[in-house]
Amino acid sequence: MTETIKKVLNDSKSARWTALLIVSFTMFAGYYLADVMAPLDGLLQKELGWNKTDYGWFTGAYGWFNVFLFFLIFGGIILDKMGVRFTGLAAAAVMVAGAALKYWAVSTPSLEGKSWDILFWTFPAQVWLAALGYAIFGVGVEVAGITVSKIIVKWFKGHELALAMGLQLSIARLGTALALSTSLPIAKAFGHVSTPILICLLMLVIGLLAFFVYTFNDKRLEKSIKEAKLDTGVEASPDEEFKIKDILSIITNKGWWYVSILCALFYSAVFPFLKYATYFMVNKFGVEENLAGIIPGLLPFGTILLTPVFGNLYDRKGKGATIMIIGSLLIIFVHLLFAVPILNSWIIAIILMIILGIGFSLVPSAMWPSVPKIIPERQLGTAYALIFWVQNAWALMFVPALIGWVLDTYCITGTSIVDGQEVTSYNYTIPMILFMSFGITALLFAFLLKIEDKKKGYGLQLPNIKN
Repeated sequence: MTETIKKVLNDSKSARWTALLIVSFTMFAGYYLADVMAPLDGLLQKELGWNKTDYGWFTGAYGWFNVFLFFLIFGGIILDKMGVRFTGLAAAAVMVAGAALKYWAVSTPSLEGKSWDILFWTFPAQVWLAALGYAIFGVGVEVAGITVSKIIVKWFKGHELALAMGLQLSIARLGTALALSTSLPIAKAFGHVSTPILICLLMLVIGLLAFFVYTFNDKRLEKSIKEAKLDTGVEASPDEEFKIKDILSIITNKGWWYVSILCALFYSAVFPFLKYATYFMVNKFGVEENLAGIIPGLLPFGTILLTPVFGNLYDRKGKGATIMIIGSLLIIFVHLLFAVPILNSWIIAIILMIILGIGFSLVPSAMWPSVPKIIPERQLGTAYALIFWVQNAWALMFVPALIGWVLDTYCITGTSIVDGQEVTSYNYTIPMILFMSFGITALLFAFLLKIEDKKKGYGLQLPNIKN
């Protein structure tokens, strides 16, 4: 039996960590593009004439196809039926296509001055096409995300699963951190808001090539697993294959619903906040525009260090549900203080962003590795896809558009002329209260998940590493 175990490739530390690093780069490039526009909010207004409603509509477009056309759910089903190699390559190619359209829309002068009336909404043509590119990219990056999650379970189940997921998130969020801190200086240095998007596009092409390299490692892993089963006389059971009826067993699982809703609410308090955080720093804390993206950039930089630490803690000590409760409490605390008008020192902004980073590290470090304890491995692709669908519908599509509308409707405090351009200023108190309310509701579902774990014995409070 010992000889058989040695033949399985993922028992090699170097093999599984190498596989992780390769697929993590693809997600790094995807996260860079996902957040590259956040610090450019002001430049979009100055150079292209976008208002907050335009920007909110564009940002919410990320989930159009995933939510309304169920592309993400189809992607999860394809993942469980076709495997990680086919699905991952297809997702990476879709990311490249979406990024290319987004870059063209923002960079071409041919769309200037044109507006399109589609269904019930009228927006500049540039906004519509950039949003379409972002929506296409959103399909690719979300399907890539669930594919990488299943890859990590494939390589690390029974090993350092939470640590591996934490490190993958850290590498991906390095893309977010670099986007928040570098995109505005790059755009100003090269004289156009589209330049950072072009850099993202090139990175995504490299990410596609990186995933192609990974497919060879995946083939080697599957070969080693088959050889190990042959040596022990074990045959793969047909019942282990995913079936469409498995969707019903997922969506009737109360534990899965608690994780899904917790995920959507928690990320609603973080990701949409980051989309507006740069100019929140300018408007409330008086931070210089060129430096304003650095403070929000502290959040992903902090998670780069802390998510693997908390993941390693979960692997060795357990307490996954408790970790999610503590993370939700920190989110509530931060947005509550962000909403207080008299707390307007940039030093306070830095401290609160660091605390937010701790909370943002705690919840995902325990949430994603908990899913394989609730859902069988053959259903994981679809289970993750359905969770991401809920997240897309709420946190990545509805909430950003809601915040943009709220800012334009209730929060305008005046206008000023900056570098010859009229710039609108805002009061962000109402959005911060909304973000805090998401955190409060997330806390409720974290407690419900802990109660359900006690009833069903999922083992969320137990370590992941099997001795």
